[in-house]
Amino acid sequence: MEFHIHGFDLSETHTHTPPRKQQPRRTLAGCSSANKASTSQAAAAAMALAANTVGRVAHACTLSSKPPTLFSKSTAAVPGHHDHSLRARFEVRAIAERATWLPGLDPPTYLDGTLPGDYGFDPLGLGEQPEDLKWYVQAELVHCRFAMAGVAGILGTDLIRVSGISNLPVWFEAGATKFDFANTTALFFVQLLLMGFVETKRYMDFLHPGSQAKEGTFLGIEASFEGLQPGYPGGPLFNPMGLAKDIENAHEVKLKEIKNGRLAMVAMLGFIVQASVTHAGPIDNLLTHLSDPFNKNIVHALTSS
Repeated sequence: MEFHIHGFDLSETHTHTPPRKQQPRRTLAGCSSANKASTSQAAAAAMALAANTVGRVAHACTLSSKPPTLFSKSTAAVPGHHDHSLRARFEVRAIAERATWLPGLDPPTYLDGTLPGDYGFDPLGLGEQPEDLKWYVQAELVHCRFAMAGVAGILGTDLIRVSGISNLPVWFEAGATKFDFANTTALFFVQLLLMGFVETKRYMDFLHPGSQAKEGTFLGIEASFEGLQPGYPGGPLFNPMGLAKDIENAHEVKLKEIKNGRLAMVAMLGFIVQASVTHAGPIDNLLTHLSDPFNKNIVHALTSS
């Protein structure tokens, strides 16, 4: 947190009247002390204004020629300055330092902190071109959502399997399982067609934002799929609770989604590594570790494999 004071000069050249006797001089320190609470509030507001800890809040403490009054949040009167004197004004700015993925690292110029979850991470320079950056933003968003759905599905089904509620296959063998209600080949093609259709619609909306909500593009129910912004569908089907009607200013919601999505992608990578090393599901691995934490851990698993 940095505090900068601009435009305030306490030199005696600006004071045209002699100091009064037996009257304590009000200085900048007094004004700063009186505004200590407001400065703290400004710092808190700065953190809330930008979801990525990028914010700037200013409070002004103005010296005027009016009679001394109680100190307010933004104005303090100092005696001895009359109508012909030069009015001084200073501004206390509470600036929250931008968080980066590596402390002390200067982020690339094209990552200016306006994107949700932007911490300046692009070591390969993949987003230098604006069009490429737009595509990678959408790609990450989709991967985040798939990862969150996948992690929830893996943990849920694994918990059901381990608890004995149902004889479900472990997640990395579920694709090879044959189900009685449908043929595996038929399920594959149904999924291929449905996913292909949805992804094509999403790609067309990325190329031409709002084009997929036009009348006649999808069986007359386009309003139910109307996108608020590329990558953020709306309507009663995708936003039934209306949590992000003002999607342009929903910075906090977007940041929460991208953070949870990145965590889910890391978790998914962990599930894959666990399955390849231990040939067991995440719940089985957790129970094994809890049974003997010092001998059943990642170090033991990697060295013994």
